[in-house]
Amino acid sequence: MPLPHPVLRGFEAPAAVWSPGHRGVDLGSPAESVVLAPESGVVHFAGVVVDRPVVSLEHSGGLLSSFEPVEATVSKGQHVERGQPVGILRAGHCAEGACLHLGARVDRRYVSPLVLLGAARWAVLLPTRG
Repeated sequence: MPLPHPVLRGFEAPAAVWSPGHRGVDLGSPAESVVLAPESGVVHFAGVVVDRPVVSLEHSGGLLSSFEPVEATVSKGQHVERGQPVGILRAGHCAEGACLHLGARVDRRYVSPLVLLGAARWAVLLPTRG
């Protein structure tokens, strides 16, 4: 499935949970764009982390999505429907200008959001020996 926004930087899984990596994808989008909930859920967090506004949503199946730098238009604990506005994209994440950092965790483990959006496939490990 094609995405409506270009992927400026892809998901880079860390070697270990404490190691460096890029735990999400950066999607090109103009500053001041309205950010929509990708699926129904409950607002898990809406506030500032260090110096960046963040919104995260808890969905069914152990999925948590996060969006930054997004100034929330929703409140913690609020139920949201798929496609409902959750915030406004602010500039400051990408050097090229505004972009949305979209992160996803399933059962507390980071995964590529592109897989969940249908824009990429899960990696499948095949046996190396008969």
